[in-house]
Amino acid sequence: MNMRKALIIGINDYPTSPLKACIPDANRIANILAKNFDASPNFSCRKLISSDTTVTKSVLKDAIIELFSTDNEVTLFYFSGHGSEQSKKTKSSLVTQDANAGDMGVELEFLMEKANDSKAKHVVIILDCCFSGDAGNVAFLKNLSVLNEGVSILTSSHKTQISFESPTGGIFTDMVVEALEEGAADTLGLVSVAGIYEFADKLLGPWDQRPIFKANISSMVPLRKSKPKIALETLRRLPGLFPTPDYNFPLDSSYEPEAEPKGHENESTFLELQRLHRTGLLLPVDEEHMYFAAINNKSCSLTPLGKYYWKLTKDGKI
Repeated sequence: MNMRKALIIGINDYPTSPLKACIPDANRIANILAKNFDASPNFSCRKLISSDTTVTKSVLKDAIIELFSTDNEVTLFYFSGHGSEQSKKTKSSLVTQDANAGDMGVELEFLMEKANDSKAKHVVIILDCCFSGDAGNVAFLKNLSVLNEGVSILTSSHKTQISFESPTGGIFTDMVVEALEEGAADTLGLVSVAGIYEFADKLLGPWDQRPIFKANISSMVPLRKSKPKIALETLRRLPGLFPTPDYNFPLDSSYEPEAEPKGHENESTFLELQRLHRTGLLLPVDEEHMYFAAINNKSCSLTPLGKYYWKLTKDGKI
C-alpha cells in the first residue's frame, strides 16, 4: 500500500482574470511526483484541475479534508492558481472559481488547520500563488508561524508579493520541477522540501518574488528519488579505502592509467577515487588534479562531505 499521498490543484479557468500556466504546472508536478527516477512508484496523486471539473470552494474544501483525514507517511498538498491577500473583508485565501468580493475561496487558515490536525507523519504544503507566504501565520499571534511537528510549507512568494508566470509555467513551479528532477538532489539522489527551497532561493534574486519556507520537523523526508550522483557500492567502500575519516590515501604512478606501469590493479581503485572526487567527497592533497597527485606521489583525503558519508556508511545507514 502506497503511504505517500498528494493532492494537486491547478486552476486556469477563472470567470475573471483567467490564468494559463496553472493546469500545465499541476500536470508537471503530478507526473514528477508519481514516479522516482527509476520509474518506481512514489506518490499516489489525485489531480483537481479546472479543465476537468469546476473547482469551487466546497469542492476544494472537501478534497482538503479527505487528503488530511488518513494516516500516511507523507501527505502533500500543491496549489497553483490565484491567491488573495488579506483585507478588511476577507482572509488570505486560495482563490476558487466561485470566488466573490466577500468570499475568495478556501482560507489559508482552514488549510493549515486541517494540515496541523493531520495524523500523517509528514505534511508538505507547496503553494504557487500570490500572497502565499501568509500560510501558517496567525494574526492574533502577530504573524508568528504556528506549525505542528512534521509540517512543512513552501510558498512561491512573500505574503505581500505576487507570483509570476514564465513561458513554460509558473516561475516557482519551474524551479520546483527542476529541483525534483535532480537539481536539489543530495549525493544519494534524495530531494527534500528544504533542498527545493535552497535551490529556488539561490535562483531568485533579492528583487524577485521571494520563496518562503516554514517547517517544524525533526527529520527530513525525501519527496523524490532522483539518480544518485555516485553509486551506493562506491560510497559503501569509503571505510575500506579510508580506515579513518582523517586518513590520507597515498597515491603513486601505479594508480594513473596513463603512467607506467600500465594495467596495474590500482587503476580500478583510482577510478573509484576519481568518482568520489567528481562528487566532492575527496580532494587531492597539495595538488589541483588527481592525475598530478598520483604522478607526484601525493595523496588524497576526504572532504567534510566525504567524512559525513564515511560516517553514514560506517554506521550502516547506507
